[in-house]
Amino acid sequence: MRTKMVYDLPTRIFHWSFVFLFLSSFIIAKNVDDESIVFAFHMLSGLLLGFLVIWRIFWGFFGSEHARFIDFSLNPKDLVQYTLGVFTNSKKRWPGHNPASSWSTIVMLILAFGLALTGYLMGSGLKEEIEDIHELMANSFLIVVVMHVIGVAIHSFQHRDSIALSMLDGKKDLSSEVSSIPNSRGIAATFLVVFMIVVASYLISNFDSNKGTLDFFGRTLTLGEGSGAPE
Repeated sequence: MRTKMVYDLPTRIFHWSFVFLFLSSFIIAKNVDDESIVFAFHMLSGLLLGFLVIWRIFWGFFGSEHARFIDFSLNPKDLVQYTLGVFTNSKKRWPGHNPASSWSTIVMLILAFGLALTGYLMGSGLKEEIEDIHELMANSFLIVVVMHVIGVAIHSFQHRDSIALSMLDGKKDLSSEVSSIPNSRGIAATFLVVFMIVVASYLISNFDSNKGTLDFFGRTLTLGEGSGAPE
C-alpha cells in the first residue's frame, strides 16, 4: 500500500508540465508544416520548456529531499546492479529516484535545455547550421522517454507497487524505516505555476502572428518560415 509521501507537489507539477510541453512541441514539429502559424507554437512551447528546466535545476538544489540531485542514484555501479536486478527479480527499493530514473531525468533535462537553446539559435538565423543537431536531440529525447516508460512498466510488474501513480499523488509503497517528506511544498508549487503563467504570457504577448516573429528580450526570433527576419 502506497503510504509514504516522497515527491513534493512542485516536482509532480514539473513532471507533467515537462511531459506536456515536450510532446506538444514534438507532435507539432512532426505533423505541421513550418510555414504554418501553428508551427510557431512548437517553438513557443520549446522555449517555455527551457525556462521550466532552469526552474528544475534550481529545485534540484533547494527542493525537498527526493527532488534534490544529491538524492539521485548516479553511481554507474548502482545502475548496473539495478539493470541486472530486473533479470534476477531483485526487490531492492529506492525511496526517491532509482538509478535508471535518476539517469533518465538528468539526460532528459540536458536534452530539453539543449532543444530550447538550439531552437533559440535557429530562430536567431542559424537554422541551417543547427537544425540537424536540434532534430538529433529531439529524437534522442524521445528514445529516452520510451525507455523510461518501459522501465516504469517493468518496475511496476516486478514490484507490484503501481509506481506510475507516484507522480500523481507523490506516494510510494516503502518500508516503515523510510520517512515521508515533511510537507508537499504547496507554496513553492504555487510559485511554480505563477512562474509558468508569467513566462507563457510573456512569450505569447511578444509573439507577432502576422510576421511569425517573437520579440525575445530585445532579440527578434523567426518562428518557422514566416516573413520575419532576425535583427
